[in-house]
Amino acid sequence: MKVCPYLESCFEILGRRWNGLIIHYLSNCPDFTAHFSQMKRDLPDITPRSLSLKLTELAEFGLIEKKVTEGTPVTISYHLSDKGQQLAIALQPVHEWAQQHIELDGIDPK
Repeated sequence: MKVCPYLESCFEILGRRWNGLIIHYLSNCPDFTAHFSQMKRDLPDITPRSLSLKLTELAEFGLIEKKVTEGTPVTISYHLSDKGQQLAIALQPVHEWAQQHIELDGIDPK
């Protein structure tokens, strides 16, 4: 039996460190949008350089969109695209499964 090439490609994206977490993070933000500084604050284990690279990578996959708002100062925000929002919806059952079956030290199960 051969592995589905679509699923293989999906796991190629999600299997890269931080990608799934960033998608999940944005899916929980108002309007699926956050600024770089918010993500840096709320995802403290990722370095600013890695975060920048991952956001660029996810934009290249068409999962997020970068919005630059002119002004003083210029503001940059990141938004889950329709494609990214659909992926976030598809990941929700995985999130629920993880909460039920993965034990983490110091975290009480729901």
